[in-house]
Amino acid sequence: MKKIAIINGPNLNLLGKREPEIYGKTKLEEFIFKFKKKINNLAKIFYYQSNHEGEIIDILHNIGFEYHGIIINPGAYTHTAIAIAIADAIKSISTPVIEVHITNIFYREKIRKKSFITEVCKGSIFGFGLNSYKLGIFSFIKKL
Repeated sequence: MKKIAIINGPNLNLLGKREPEIYGKTKLEEFIFKFKKKINNLAKIFYYQSNHEGEIIDILHNIGFEYHGIIINPGAYTHTAIAIAIADAIKSISTPVIEVHITNIFYREKIRKKSFITEVCKGSIFGFGLNSYKLGIFSFIKKL
């Protein structure tokens, strides 16, 4: 069975409450719980969220050599120079990483158009709502 991690950055713990017109009304934990039931024989999903950059780096280091894939939504850390530390952590591990975003960052504010994470990831998925996570997970479960 494949082991896949979902790691979320700052403010994603507020999904379902935060700007529902942009991010929707579903909490990510609820979405993942329902999705886990559908794929329980295909993959084991580990979920982690932190509002702190160092904790995200620590979890990447801790699981980055033993999982089949990591889905990361670094949130605001995607677009800031501080993201370079997260990018360096991704470069230092052997597990492939896919960057996901709920919204299409290229249709958002100018500051959100640049990702410091994209170039160190196996791929990126933007703009499909919470289904962005499903697409990332399926890319690790099935050969596309």
